[in-house]
Amino acid sequence: MRTLFALFLAFALAACGEKPPPLPHLGPSDLVLAFGDSLTYGTGARPEEAYPKVLAQLIGRKVVGAGVPGETTAEGLERLPEVLDEVKPRLMLLCMGGNDMLRKADFAGIEGNLRAMVQLARAHGAGVVLIGVPMPELFGGPPEFYDRIAKEFSLPLEKKILNDVLFDHALKSDLIHPNARGYRRFAEAIAGLLHRAGAV
Repeated sequence: MRTLFALFLAFALAACGEKPPPLPHLGPSDLVLAFGDSLTYGTGARPEEAYPKVLAQLIGRKVVGAGVPGETTAEGLERLPEVLDEVKPRLMLLCMGGNDMLRKADFAGIEGNLRAMVQLARAHGAGVVLIGVPMPELFGGPPEFYDRIAKEFSLPLEKKILNDVLFDHALKSDLIHPNARGYRRFAEAIAGLLHRAGAV
């Protein structure tokens, strides 16, 4: 009962946010692809505590986690076509850019790579949710290119949750990764967004 109440509360709070662009409704057998780096892989927690695993429980759909620790957007762009061919997702959750920013990569290059990944997913028939990663500095927040890409492609954008989690020491396992509680907060925010967008 406590778990159901917590889930209801999370969705209710999420519902207070701005309504995102709509997503196609996911059928029971539709697959969701969580594509990204260590934040998607679940570094800092047990495998079953990674956000794709928790999200799958929250939305009642299979979520395939395809996170590679340390990967940049250029490397992700190179890897993505094979993953899309293999998984054939109905929806892709794209969470990348942190490693580029840690290496002080040019923002234009990160933006171009993310835009190309969105286009690839759409060409494979998948909807896309973009997840903004905050800059690795105090009160950095996600760069504006996440907003530009989301606006250009009319994508649902979650840009608050990682900023909240990664700047809360109680929700982190190290300097740049969430712990199990942090990944659960992450998954709850994405579940709320998917509900508001009509995907589940």
